[in-house]
Amino acid sequence: MEGHLPPPSHPRYQSLVIRERLVAGMAAGIVAPQGLLAHGRGEAFDYLLGEQTTDAARRSIDAAAAMLVLARHPVLSVNGNVAALVPKEIVALSRAVPAPLEVNLFYRTEQRVAAIIAHLQAHGAATVLGADPDSRIPGLDHDRGLCTAAGIGSADVVLVPLEDGDRTAALVAAGKRVITIDLNPLSRTAQTAHVTIVDNIVRAVPSLEESVHRLRSDPTSAQAIVARYDNAAMAREQLRRIRSGH
Repeated sequence: MEGHLPPPSHPRYQSLVIRERLVAGMAAGIVAPQGLLAHGRGEAFDYLLGEQTTDAARRSIDAAAAMLVLARHPVLSVNGNVAALVPKEIVALSRAVPAPLEVNLFYRTEQRVAAIIAHLQAHGAATVLGADPDSRIPGLDHDRGLCTAAGIGSADVVLVPLEDGDRTAALVAAGKRVITIDLNPLSRTAQTAHVTIVDNIVRAVPSLEESVHRLRSDPTSAQAIVARYDNAAMAREQLRRIRSGH
């Protein structure tokens, strides 16, 4: 990958690193071609947000961390873009919560599932669910609704980064609390989830892990954060930032 990158002094260096990770992920069978289009759409919103974690995003990160540490059975859902962009970081988050990882794909093939699991294991994951689905998310037809009973099927809180709106809505309808990471505050996913972190996933996941570590030993604070959190208000704040040009 390094051979295709400019020096770190390039003003778009970090953006180009992210793009190369996705291209490499597609070459390895992890990322679907459609995932490149989805990333480009998100990157446009990151420009509008100033390519930084906003105060509203930090409050959403704290709310997400609080929800995860208070959960009975939290699960972290992983798709191809997540695996390509933050494999080490999502594994570290799963250990911190702790919560199992489960591969859950819109464009599902057994080869992609196996490639993503192997990639996560190469970055330290001990166990990754999803290869042998034995349950289904109600209301989702075809393979995109497949899940495991030990993971998403029995979860009370699910983190679904970079997810599609239909699956997010189906998880909410199934009675689960849903956290997402989505740079577009107007997307169906962002509007449907209980906690929407409007931030780039490469910044959000490490920050989420830090917040989990901080709140794990302080359940009283975690409960207060969840009780006062207003996802719609955070979305409005992010939209005001976009419209005002930061």
